[in-house]
Parts: sequence; C-alpha cells; structure tokens
Amino acid sequence: MHAVFVDASDTLAELMERLAAPDDPPVMIHRDPDVTPEQLPEVLAGAEIALIDHTYLPTEIARQCAGLKHVVFLGTGARSYMNVEELAELGIEVHLIRGYGDTAVAEATIALMWAAARNLAVMDREMRQGQWLREDGMQLTGKTLGLIGFGGIGAEVARIAHGSGMDVIAWNRSARQVPGVRFVDLDTLLQDSHIVSMHLLLSDDTRGFLSKDRIAAMRPGAILVNTARGALVDEAAMIDALRSGHLRHAALDVFDIEPLPIGHPLTTLANVTLSAHSAFRTPEASENLIAAARAHCRRIAANG
Repeated sequence: MHAVFVDASDTLAELMERLAAPDDPPVMIHRDPDVTPEQLPEVLAGAEIALIDHTYLPTEIARQCAGLKHVVFLGTGARSYMNVEELAELGIEVHLIRGYGDTAVAEATIALMWAAARNLAVMDREMRQGQWLREDGMQLTGKTLGLIGFGGIGAEVARIAHGSGMDVIAWNRSARQVPGVRFVDLDTLLQDSHIVSMHLLLSDDTRGFLSKDRIAAMRPGAILVNTARGALVDEAAMIDALRSGHLRHAALDVFDIEPLPIGHPLTTLANVTLSAHSAFRTPEASENLIAAARAHCRRIAANG
C-alpha cells in the first residue's frame, strides 16, 4: 500500500520527508501545489491513499483514480473540496485532521478581532496614501464575545479573550459546560454580542447558517469575525449590513470564492479587514498537520 501527496508545497513536502518514520508506508510527494483535478488520475497512478491539501476532487475525477480507497484531507474542511458521501459510494473513505491548528487559528481570530475593533487596516491604508486618518476604536475590555460553535478553536479563542477581560458567551449544537464560558441560545448570542466569531464546520446543515435574518438580529454596530468557512455566512446579506452600518466591521479569513476575485465587493468596503485564508498557517500548525497525516497513513496501512 502506498500514498501520494498530490499537491505539496515546498514547505509541506520538506515536513513530509523529515517526519517520515521507518515503518511508514511509502509516500510519493508530488511537488506541485497548482496541480489540477484533471491531472489527479495520472498523479495518483494506482495509489490507494491520496493526501490532499487544497485541490478539488470532483466525484467524476475520483472514478478515474483506479485503486484509490482513502483520501487523507489535510484539515477539517474536506466538504469544500469534495463530496464525501459520493466518494463513500465509490468505496473511498475520507479522513480529516482535527485540532492541528487550533491555537494558530484562534490567535488569528483574536488578531482579526483587534484589527477590526481598532480600525488598523483602515488607518494603514490611509497612511500609505499620505492621509493622517485618526479613527475611534472599540475598547474590547468588558465587551461580550459570542462564539458560534465551540470546538477546539473556540475553546482557544475563549482562553485568549478571557485574558483581555472580555465576557465570553457561546452557542454550540451539542450541550457543553466550560468554566468561564456562558452557553446561551442563538438569539441571545446575536442580540448581546459586541463581536460574533464563527467556529462551525461547514456541512449541508450549516451552509448559510448566519442568514440574512440572523445578521439582522445581531446587535447594531457589532463586529463579525470569520476564520471558519465563508459559506457559513450569507455573503450578500453581510455586505448589505456592512454598507448600511448595521455591522460595524467584518474581519474575514475565508470567502465564498477563493482566491477572492479582483474587484469583489468586499475589497471595496472600508469597514472590512481581509486575510488570505491563512489563519492556520504557522510552522507549528504545519508540523502538527503533517505528523497527523503520517499517522493516518500508518493506521490505514496497518488495517489493510
């Protein structure tokens, strides 16, 4: 049994090589982060395991990948890149890697929240154009941070936010009890939160979760932070709320279309802070990710 890492960047390829253990199944590293879906059948060349970082795997392409039985997706958002249920019908099991970047994403979430609250991106842009623009910021000490979804990343965000003197409330699909975090119904969270941060996995049930009506129910002047998945939020409704001032600011690392197209409405709004789906990108998170991918391959090979 062997595996192919189909879309390795130089950084991830080097980690994959360095973290190899003597008993690991062979992993061929295809150093082309821009590989296309149409090239995957040839790149995999009969491999039983595909390691995929960010390349789409349409079901019709998977049908052409003879011998493929397992996909190890390097992250949790596989549904943004492939139809997990359709692959299962083909006998292909999709494995996710959870928790590897919880701290990295949480720190990026906090950074985006602070940047939005203090208008840092706005002032940076203006100063580069010779304008000395002073903006009043939102002081976050004593403010309420509402977390929609409370897994490992949400827990890390809560830990850091507590150190900033924030009141942390959360809504989660399953009941939780966590010291220092008050779990509330969704209506209460939307009404009471000065900052709302998204931490749900994307699924058919959560797509468009923060709908037009739910955005309208948010506290006027709130900040929205999204480091989870762009499709969790009704993008058009969010843009309307930003334009009207109902939302003070949106700080976004993820989008419906990635890369974000030139001239996209979000790039034209002053009260939006953007980052390029990079919340998880730290050396520490990358090492955790590849170590976990290697462990998945060992487990798959051991189970035959």
